[in-house]
Amino acid sequence: MPSPREVKRRMNSVKNMSQITRAMEMVAASKMRRAQERVTAGRPYADRLRDVLGDLASLHLDADELKEFPLLEQREVKTSALIVVTPDRGLSGPLNSNLLRRTAQYLRTEAVGKPDVIAVGKKGRDFLTKTGQNVVAEFIQLGDKPTLDDIRPIVDVAIEEFLTGKADAVYMLYPKFINTMTQVPTVIQLLPVQRPGAGDGDISNDDVDYIFEPDAKTVLQQILPRYLETIVYQAVLETVASFYSSQMVAMRNATDNAKELVDDLNLSYNKARQAQITNEVAEISAGANAFRD
Repeated sequence: MPSPREVKRRMNSVKNMSQITRAMEMVAASKMRRAQERVTAGRPYADRLRDVLGDLASLHLDADELKEFPLLEQREVKTSALIVVTPDRGLSGPLNSNLLRRTAQYLRTEAVGKPDVIAVGKKGRDFLTKTGQNVVAEFIQLGDKPTLDDIRPIVDVAIEEFLTGKADAVYMLYPKFINTMTQVPTVIQLLPVQRPGAGDGDISNDDVDYIFEPDAKTVLQQILPRYLETIVYQAVLETVASFYSSQMVAMRNATDNAKELVDDLNLSYNKARQAQITNEVAEISAGANAFRD
């Protein structure tokens, strides 16, 4: 049985650790609220942009006209590229492991050949490098408040991969933020841009009659890159919200576990202290008996 001093030292260490995890939980909770607000604020814009794209999808373009919109070109998928969006840091519960597991599953069973990979976030970059993937670009330290200027280079690399023929399709994997307890690793197709139809469930039924100036084709030409930037930007915001939500929950669990461990150690300390007192009393009694003899 460890001595009372050893148990006390361990108990103090656990208490100090619980104070750290409690502070990290409070910081994560504060940042999580702001990140969730940014995600919520960005979704209506992304949905409305998708609405406009859905309205433009009604354009009937012949083969020659489609050449003016290379981002819509449908090709047989012989090669592909993948954008992997992950956090830069750990201590976020199962979030990173779930993302990396889904990435490995996609690369092993769903990807065509060995795709070019664009890593967004340190955790994904490190995993992809260690597993020998073909990382063509990496973007790290985007921060908690990324801007469209931070996202634009990611989209530029993806578009270059597609237009140069290095990839016939570009996909993106990121943690979709559902709520504080749930973040789902999600894979979506980024390129070629899918033209939503009228029956698409994601298109609102507002029956808005848009007027395009100077004309619909010109607007479509300009909106396609902006649409891609918005989709990637929203994915990065969802990643930030997912990270702080998962970290808050993980730190709360760590704090609760530390408190339970302190209670167990306190019980062990009392037992060890009682045993020590009993031994001391026994030694004193034995010494007194020997003195009488």
